[in-house]
Amino acid sequence: MLENRLHLAAPLLAAVLLAACTTPPAPLARLGIKLAPSALESTISVQQHLKVERKGRIDELDAAVEVDPQQVQMVGLAFGQRVLSLSYDGKELTSWRHLMLPKQVRAEDVLEDLQLTLWPAEAIARSLPQGWRIDDAGLRRTLTLDGAVVATITYTQMPRWTGTVTLDNLRYDYRLTIESAP
Repeated sequence: MLENRLHLAAPLLAAVLLAACTTPPAPLARLGIKLAPSALESTISVQQHLKVERKGRIDELDAAVEVDPQQVQMVGLAFGQRVLSLSYDGKELTSWRHLMLPKQVRAEDVLEDLQLTLWPAEAIARSLPQGWRIDDAGLRRTLTLDGAVVATITYTQMPRWTGTVTLDNLRYDYRLTIESAP
């Protein structure tokens, strides 16, 4: 009788062990690109208004962005108060964030979106992991992973840091609209 119970319990034990070995899928990692400031091949100083739309929520932020060959600096303001600052010298990213800023807003992601929208496509392409590709067609960029569109970026004018830029990130389901001050 004990032998019968062990025989019946074996498949159940195997199923429990297999279930224990499986873990829920990890969240999709960001690209993690961090291009040298000099790869922009320009020096810019621009005031921008950023609008992020995600799951029916809209968050807005004013930003001052400066890039020279040595560093990228950005300060973000909401309601006239500093809520985010970052500085990147090509090696180290330092940042500060207000406690009330949503956890989803990370300096690494802000820098990545900034570089994906402004840096030359050739510089971005050299830093992409295997399977990723960026196609640049003037006023439109497309970022793909293994042939599937992950993000599209559209521009209203050149150079890219003037006018309006819209980044639609399909992987993380958000839209970032950047309006540069004239």
